Amino acid sequence: MERLVPPVWNAEGSWAHPLGTDHLGRDYLSRLLYGARVSLLIGFAAALGSGVIGTTLGVCAGYFRGRVDMVVTFLVTVRLSTPVVLVALAVVALFGGSLEVVILVLSALLWDRFAIVMRTSTIQATSQDYVLAAQAVGCSVPRIIFGEILPNVLNNLIIVATLEMAHAILLEAALSFLGLGVQPPLPSWGLMVAEGRSNLFFEPWLIAIPGVALFLLVLAINLVGDGVRDVTAPDGRT
Repeated sequence: MERLVPPVWNAEGSWAHPLGTDHLGRDYLSRLLYGARVSLLIGFAAALGSGVIGTTLGVCAGYFRGRVDMVVTFLVTVRLSTPVVLVALAVVALFGGSLEVVILVLSALLWDRFAIVMRTSTIQATSQDYVLAAQAVGCSVPRIIFGEILPNVLNNLIIVATLEMAHAILLEAALSFLGLGVQPPLPSWGLMVAEGRSNLFFEPWLIAIPGVALFLLVLAINLVGDGVRDVTAPDGRT
């Protein structure tokens, strides 16, 4: 009896369901909040996984140079020649859509930007006096990388992490929209958009609400990342 109740700003809406209900009578605000947890979990986990892979490869390539740099550059070239969405669709369709599979697939596909940025940042850092001084006094390679290089390229890493986190959230929404991402009854904003497309002309808010939520979340992640970068930048420290 409470299916497709409109939002409260509609004349037929009710404060019992401020954002209305979906085609099964489920409260849309509750699903939106739970969907935010899923999107943030996937975005954070995918950015963390891809960040570990890309940062490791990029720092090794930038510090050791030579053959290591050639191998990492080749891997990045191979990755850049692979379409992310197409590979993600194929892998998820092969192994089935689930929260864990989506996180693993996105982590394995979004590391290239980390590798490129960290390689360039590491090359720039290795020519600085503090790294040369650490090498001159005989510091070990792990001590130089973790104690001298990474703290001074952290601001670049944060920028890339926020971009990839937003990218992962959008890719998860796209996969869920196509039915290959998070599976019902687990809420997902992409899945909510997919479920509401059959009522697009009669209840457009079913698509507009999760769409606006996606936009605001991605914008907020980028703004937070920009603010954290300003705080952690070497010239912004006090």
